[in-house]
Parts: sequence; structure tokens; C-alpha cells
Amino acid sequence: FLQNIRVLLQGQAVACSGGVQEITEEKDEQCIFMILYRELYYRHIYARLKPTLEHRFDSYSNYCELFAYLLASDEPVKIELPNKWLWDIIDEFVYQFQNFQQFKSKAGKINEEEKNMLRDEDDAWKVTAVLNILLQMTEKCNINAQLLAIEAGEPITEEIAGEFGMKPIYTMTGFFSLVGLLRLYCLLGDYHMALSCIEHVAFKDKDMMSLVPACQITANYYAGFAYFMIRKYANTIQLYQNILGYVQRTKQFFQNRSFQAEDINKKNDQMLALLAISSYFCPLRLDESVNIQIKEKHSEKVTRLQHGDMTVYDELFFIGCPKFLSPVVSENSSSPFGSSGPRGLQLQVFKTEVEQQRLIPTLRSFLKLYTSIPISKLAKFLDMHENEVRCCLMAFKHKKEIAKGDGGDQTTMDIDFYVDKDMIHISDTKIARHYGDYYVQQILKLKESNKMIIAAALTTPAASATPGAI
Repeated sequence: FLQNIRVLLQGQAVACSGGVQEITEEKDEQCIFMILYRELYYRHIYARLKPTLEHRFDSYSNYCELFAYLLASDEPVKIELPNKWLWDIIDEFVYQFQNFQQFKSKAGKINEEEKNMLRDEDDAWKVTAVLNILLQMTEKCNINAQLLAIEAGEPITEEIAGEFGMKPIYTMTGFFSLVGLLRLYCLLGDYHMALSCIEHVAFKDKDMMSLVPACQITANYYAGFAYFMIRKYANTIQLYQNILGYVQRTKQFFQNRSFQAEDINKKNDQMLALLAISSYFCPLRLDESVNIQIKEKHSEKVTRLQHGDMTVYDELFFIGCPKFLSPVVSENSSSPFGSSGPRGLQLQVFKTEVEQQRLIPTLRSFLKLYTSIPISKLAKFLDMHENEVRCCLMAFKHKKEIAKGDGGDQTTMDIDFYVDKDMIHISDTKIARHYGDYYVQQILKLKESNKMIIAAALTTPAASATPGAI
């Protein structure tokens, strides 16, 4: 029923080519309906048409009205909206901010009239304003206190959540705002702040975000990317393995919804690219199904990684990273980040890490051949000075500890070693094979085959058998 209403409203928005202002003013009690109507109207323009600068300003003003309706009320509002719709509102709000900043960054393509409009409406879509709205939504319902109580197994009471937090519309909007903040800080390049927004969020199958699959996938992608950029590759691998398995199991569900399938498939490809790099820097064992997806999608690039091709890192990073934003956008065509923009700056940060990791795979391959080896002998193999080898060994240890992330008990590489004076002692820590992954993969394939056989049998005419046949 809700979907039919939204389709109807979108159809009416298309018909009103002159703008929403042509619709007559409604009574006060219908104010929220008009705000939600306009939200869908502008969302349709962003999705199907090309928004003008006036559309962008009007959409921002409408979002301010919507959030003011929720935040400025002395008591909780008496409306309820589905979780999916609440997520779409927060997700679209962040998307339109991102779109506006990208529009402003293209100063060379903006005419004088549009520049004058941008000067007159300087307060619209400011970074601080957008962050402030999302933060206020999280504080209105005490969402972090609620998440802590859930983690401790305590019931949610009014003392914890407050009067507003006891209403689902405030609780879910506050939770989705946390994911919106995570996404926004990642786009701005502040990864530690991004992760602090979700420090109380448990990425489990039965938490709040699982109520809306699109939210679950978005949260896992940006959290994993934030861990990736602060070099906690084990956390990235853990998050991406879980969510990629979830997408694989539920892909039939998303394929039936064409408006979601494109975005979900893009996120899937981005996570596979980042996972290929993470698993190379931090050789944890991957699930069989995830390994198959990486080989199908990036087989040639993984081969180039193993052969030490440095250019492939840039390619995989550009596939996997989001569209970064600059917190400061100048009217001039010159960017504070240079010609490459914020994306190029983030690439330079990543390439610094790649350069530091450059010799580690080679070093690991030599150490795996020995149980003990003098530093002088290893230096000859690597064609390096002994002091340089010691620095490489220290870097190897350092990168291993960082890559563990929050899971300190995880084995992040297949060997361990220590240095005693001029001798390196190596202990082989082989990772046990998980045979269960193979059987799970084969069971899933068998189920798919059974479905195809049953579907083919149902479509076969019953009268195909000849009379008297046994």
C-alpha cells in the first residue's frame, strides 16, 4: 500500500512540471503530508531529471522544515513512518548534500547567474549545518544510550531513551542518522570520527540496521572503508566477508527491486575491490564463496598484485573508494587539493601505505623458507644493507600489529618471527583449512540446481506423456 502511494505521488510530481507551488496550501494538520510530498517530488527530480540550482535550494529548505517538525516539537509527534521510508529520507538527505558539493566544485561549468545565486544562498547545504542536523537527530532520542543498554542486555526505559526515544520514529531516525554521519565523515576523509559515530553499533544479523537491508549494506561498506584507510585490514575483511555473504544469500530479493539492484551491485563490486587489497596486506583466510567472487571479478588484477605490479593498487582503489568531498569549496576553478581534487589526495595517502608495504610480500616469501636465518644472509637475498633489513623486519612487525585491528586474537599472517641479535627465528603458524566453507558452497549450488529443476518440471506440459506409457 505504501509503495503504491509513493508511486502515485511520484506520478503527480511529474505531472506538476511547473513546480510544487502550484499545489494549493493545505490545512495546518496536513503540513507534514505536504513536506513528505515535496521530499518525494525532489527525490524524483534528482533520480530521473536534472535538478536546477533552484531545485537544490528548495529541497534543502524542505528538509529543514521536515527536521524542524521532528526536533522543535515540545512533545513527540503523533505520526509513524515505516523504517524503510525513514532510511530513504536520511540517505537521500546525505546524497543531495554530496551532489550539491560536487556541483559547486565544478566552478568552471557554473555561469554568472548561478554564482550569484550561490552567493545569495550561502547558508544552504553547508557542511556544518548538515552535520548539526544529523547530530541533533541522534541526541533527540539518546540513541547511543539505547545502544549501550541493548549491548548490556537491559530493557529500554524512558530514563534511558527519554520521552522522544520511546517513539519508533525518533529511535529509528536517530539510528539512521548515525549511519548518515558515518557516511558523511568518510566522504570528508575523517575516518576516526566516522568510526566514533558507530562505536556502540553491533554489526549483527538481528540489530536495528538489519530492519532495512540497504542501510545494513551502506553501514558495512563505509565502516569497512574507514577501517581500510586507518590500516585495520582485519576489521575490513571481517565486515566485508559477512555483508558479501549476506548479499549473496539475498541477491534474489534485490533483483526483484530494480531501483535497489544497481546500487547494491555497485557496493558489492566496491567491497570486492577493497577486499582484494586488504587480503593481500593482511593474509587472513577468506570464505570460499567470497574468494570465488573476487576471482570472477578481479582475477587479472589479483594476478598483477601477486607479481608486484604497483599500478594495480590505483585501479582497485578507484573502483572501491567513494566519491570524496571537500569541506571547503571555492568559487574559483583552482582547488585547494590541486587538479586531482580530494580523491587524488586520498589516493596519495593510500599510496604511501602501499610504498611501505612494498617489500613485505617478498620478505614474507623468504622467511617462509626457513626456521632460522642470519640477517646477513637475508640481506644478500634482498640485495640490501643489514640495517635496511632490520628496518624492514620492524616495519613487518608494526604492520602486522596494526592490521589486527580490534580483534587482537586474530592471526593476521601465516608466519611469525623474532630477532635474537643477528639471527632471525621463524615460527610457522599455518592457518587451518575450513572444510565447512566448501560444503556450504556446494549445498548452495545444489539448492540452486534443485530450484531450476523444479521450475522446469512445473513448466513442462502434463500431457506430454503418450497414452499407455509407463
